Amino acid sequence: MNTPITTPPRATPREWAGLGVLALALLLLAVDATVLDLAVPAISADLAPSTPQLLWIIDVYSFVLAGLLVVMGNLGDRIGRRRLLLIGAVGFGIASALAAWAVSPEMLIAARVLQGVAGATLMPATLGLIRSMFQDARQRTLAIGVWSAMAGGGAAAGPLVGGWLLEHFWWGSVFLVNLPVMLVLLALAPLLIPESRDPNPGRFDALSALLSMLALVPVVYAVKETAAHGPTAGALLAGVLAAVLFVRRQRRLTDPMLDLRLFALPRFRVAVFTNLLAVFALAGVLFFGSQYLQLVLGRSPLEAGLLMLPGLAASVFGSLAAAWLVRRWRAAVVLAGALVVTAAGAAAFLAIDATTGAEAFVLGFVGIGLGAGVAMTVAADLVVGSAPEERAGAAAAISETAYETGLALGVALLGSTVMAIFRRGLDLSLLPDDAVATASGSLSGAIEVASELPTAVAEEFLSSANQAFVSGIHLTVLGIVAVLLFAAYSAARTKTTRA
Repeated sequence: MNTPITTPPRATPREWAGLGVLALALLLLAVDATVLDLAVPAISADLAPSTPQLLWIIDVYSFVLAGLLVVMGNLGDRIGRRRLLLIGAVGFGIASALAAWAVSPEMLIAARVLQGVAGATLMPATLGLIRSMFQDARQRTLAIGVWSAMAGGGAAAGPLVGGWLLEHFWWGSVFLVNLPVMLVLLALAPLLIPESRDPNPGRFDALSALLSMLALVPVVYAVKETAAHGPTAGALLAGVLAAVLFVRRQRRLTDPMLDLRLFALPRFRVAVFTNLLAVFALAGVLFFGSQYLQLVLGRSPLEAGLLMLPGLAASVFGSLAAAWLVRRWRAAVVLAGALVVTAAGAAAFLAIDATTGAEAFVLGFVGIGLGAGVAMTVAADLVVGSAPEERAGAAAAISETAYETGLALGVALLGSTVMAIFRRGLDLSLLPDDAVATASGSLSGAIEVASELPTAVAEEFLSSANQAFVSGIHLTVLGIVAVLLFAAYSAARTKTTRA
């Protein structure tokens, strides 16, 4: 007797409207991840934080977010993903208001911690809810395309939004932009988004939650510190040890916090790997690209943001086009092709120089945005499609952890490579001894030192600094291209099927 094949229910207009609400939440999270960089000078002038305090203001958000993603994804499966989303929206709004009106570095750091906690609830909840709202595989791919467009587009739009706000308002405005959207989410989510949870979640394991945080936070911290101050072996070893203990515990538990059996699926492994590398390339380009446009070519923050707009549009287009592409080719082929396009975009940066290069930057960023948009969408679709619906939050947390890890690695590894070559290429013989440390610390530091030198010496030194920075970009780009082509080869060899 043949078993009848049941067709998954198709999404109704209510689900698509609910997707719009989820996309707004993710857009703000993605913008918030990059918008603060432009506000650093204004924050420094107003609150006068010490150097360690300034680093914590910038980094503590991602530390907390990365450390809590797995825990919050698991928690959403248990108490309800919509409930967790609403709790996170309230928390994110309150934290944003506290950050906007912070009167001391300590208050701003505390507000950023709260933003990280709330952000960790929002990210896996949005993707987990999409898994439960869109049962039809094709519709789900399109829905995740919209979701991915908000993630990639928001990260790229951060400098544009921040540049405009900082030219018209005070630095706290980069946080207050979150509040109206969070109010809309709180009003519409109960009406448009159905609740979903794991009906049989099992026992919550507090030790697993602690080990997951002890694994992720030190690793992210070590990566960022390595970029800024050199290797940090202690934190990295502590994180690796906690990760080993976490994995061993998950294998023994009847109801693990993280279902490691998912990694036995080739499509799941390649999706997580691809997601990490696509974000790795995008984050690295955003890190050195914004500095190149503003500090080397002398563009204003708003002009730099405008030059990134074509790449933003390409990322959105690629994310939405992914649904059409996977109907015609295997997901692995689409992933491989997207990574090749991303690599070609990165290779275009080899044409930039220290005097003219805006056109090459725009062209390269379009290629990276297009390829990364497709790759992140298909990867996220494969991740959530591989997991059973009741474990959607935990699977989404793995995808988001890969995203955050790629973000941290892209800034740290690629950023440290650019800066290492920059320091080696500087002509420090032109400088007084007391200015060497500042000039070699960063490109902005070199520009600051040059402003205090005689005109002829300043011009020669600035030429040296700009050329050294561009040389760092060129070598880093070669590494990006090699990594992406290897990932494309690995993806093409993977057998994937539709969920």
